Parts: sequence; C-alpha cells; structure tokens
Amino acid sequence: MSTSQTAPQGKDTATVVDLYMSFELGDKSWKLTVSDGQRGASRYNVEAGDTAAVAHRIGKARERCKLAPQARVHSCYEAGRDGWWLHRWLIEQEVDNVVVDSSSIEVNRHARRAKTDRLDGDKLLAMLLRHHRGERVWSVVHEPTPEDEDARRTHRELGRLRYRLGLCSSQP
Repeated sequence: MSTSQTAPQGKDTATVVDLYMSFELGDKSWKLTVSDGQRGASRYNVEAGDTAAVAHRIGKARERCKLAPQARVHSCYEAGRDGWWLHRWLIEQEVDNVVVDSSSIEVNRHARRAKTDRLDGDKLLAMLLRHHRGERVWSVVHEPTPEDEDARRTHRELGRLRYRLGLCSSQP
C-alpha cells in the first residue's frame, strides 16, 4: 500500500500572494516598507502627500514580486496628525488599509529599543502580516465621518498655531 499522495493539479490550486505595505508618515517624507510576505522587504521614500509616488511604488512592488493581477494590497499606518484623507485615498485605490492605534503596538518594555523609521516600518509590516494571519496584534482605529473629522480640525489648527507662535511648549 502506497502512502504517497499527489497534490491536485490545475488552476484552482494556485495560491494568490498578496502585497503588504506599511507607512511611516513624516512631515516631509513617508517611508514605505513593502513585501509579499515571502521575499525580504523593500523600502522606499516618497515625498509626504505624494499619492502619485505611492501608486507608482505599489505598481513597482507588484512587478518585483511578480504578483497576479487579482492580488490584493494591504497596508497600515499609525493614527496621527495626517488624519483620514490618506486612508480614504487608499480605499479608493482598492487598498485594504488599517489605521492602527499607536499605543496598542507591542513593545518589549524590559529591553532598550532603537527607534528609527526603518525599524518601525519593519515592525509594522511584520505585525500587518500577523494581523492577516488572524492574530490580534493591535487596536484598529475606526474611521470617523468627514463631518466629525472637520469638527476636530478647528481645534487642531488652533493648537498648531499656538505652538508656532510660541504660546505653548508642546506640539499638538
């Protein structure tokens, strides 16, 4: 009696590999860390707010990873001062985006930790991969309505103006 089994052959057995991307959002530039979960990560810098460059990098990463046309793109970034416009733009581009509560990102509190955009991007990417495998690794921030976001904007802009004028010591 033979114990060997053959794997089913045909188009239905192909595994579709997806693209995963993390953003580190800065004032002047964004750091993108991109991988298909099988190859090592690629890192790109784009000018902050340059959505055309982000779209170009997604296309280049698809080519590099030789992804099928039906492959999905998943991304994440920490909630912060950039608000929700980037999230909405990514959704329009059919990117499955997650906005993460930065206080929920796991860190080893007993070890000294280097803090660089590259390390943060790598960590976010690794956690995004774990998130898509079904692990509960962070808290997802839920998108406010554009009206709710606009209501908060006045308060934020006033805080930024006070900081720039030197009327308060911490940046909002």
